[in-house]
Amino acid sequence: MPFDTSTIAARRRPHGMPFRIGKIGHVVLQVADMARSVDFYVNVLGLEVSDVYGDDMMPGGMVFLRFNPDHHGLALVGGLDGPSQNIDLNHVAFEVGTLDEVFRAREHLKAAGAQIDFDGRRRAGCQFAVEFRDPDNHRLEIYYGIDQIGTEGIARPGDQWKGARSLEAAVADPVEGQDATVLDRSLLRSG
Repeated sequence: MPFDTSTIAARRRPHGMPFRIGKIGHVVLQVADMARSVDFYVNVLGLEVSDVYGDDMMPGGMVFLRFNPDHHGLALVGGLDGPSQNIDLNHVAFEVGTLDEVFRAREHLKAAGAQIDFDGRRRAGCQFAVEFRDPDNHRLEIYYGIDQIGTEGIARPGDQWKGARSLEAAVADPVEGQDATVLDRSLLRSG
């Protein structure tokens, strides 16, 4: 559908937004041949493998790759049937600067009528997150507190991962070394 470029170019961030996105955190791509794709991202682009899920943890398996201290900047999920039509983006993640902002983002998205698929803490990377859909059904994530991997290249061991199916549960049971401080306690849902 055509659109007016000058109208789009004039758009500005609304005043009073309850959070500010800090960066695109990571991209997850569906791939048809995991070994071929890992070979490309490691040997052609120089990314490093942080963690791997087998088919028992994620249908098709999943490989987490990094290019800076973040646990992953790119992840690959297997199971794509045939070559990509360049429309197979799994999700785009946006980092915010505080845990409170993740809570505020969840409420803002809910109020805006966005479909929220998940809020809580993921396993590998251990970030606090809210995952949701855009109007075209693209999967998006706002997160805070992803594990950092230093120059020694050591990721948190899998036996220290703690998934949580709500932000409140993630705060109540943080992983070792994780700052789960919510400054505005009124953001926590009860029950």
